[in-house]
Amino acid sequence: MITAVHSMIYSDDPTATRAFLKDVLRWPSVSEGERGDAGTGTGTGGTDPAEWLIFRTGPGALGVHPTWWERDGRREVTPTHHSLALMCDDLEATTAELASRGAQFRDEPREMGFGRGVLLVVPGADDLLLYQPHHATAYDLETS
Repeated sequence: MITAVHSMIYSDDPTATRAFLKDVLRWPSVSEGERGDAGTGTGTGGTDPAEWLIFRTGPGALGVHPTWWERDGRREVTPTHHSLALMCDDLEATTAELASRGAQFRDEPREMGFGRGVLLVVPGADDLLLYQPHHATAYDLETS
């Protein structure tokens, strides 16, 4: 039985990325330090690159998108890939709160069709889309 989805961020600076997830997003974590990186660093709270922190991300949902679509009479395409985005219920309040903790954003919030969003800068890694969805959500559905 599948019990969860495990998402991964590959980072050029894992220590900075882990600190961002821990201190700015305030995601709780467990340590996998004894088996991570070089096998040392347990109990450092992620400040030792050898300590792997695994974060609880909260509820989730998965959507399957096509690799092509029509927009303004043009065919647009994207290669097959996986993507990670964060959803919130109030984009302005969430960005203000995260900014007060040191978060930076690549641009200003904008309408994206499926929701209002902004790119959240993640130290050492690619940006994450943070958005307030206009679409139906599935993260709070009961499992059968």
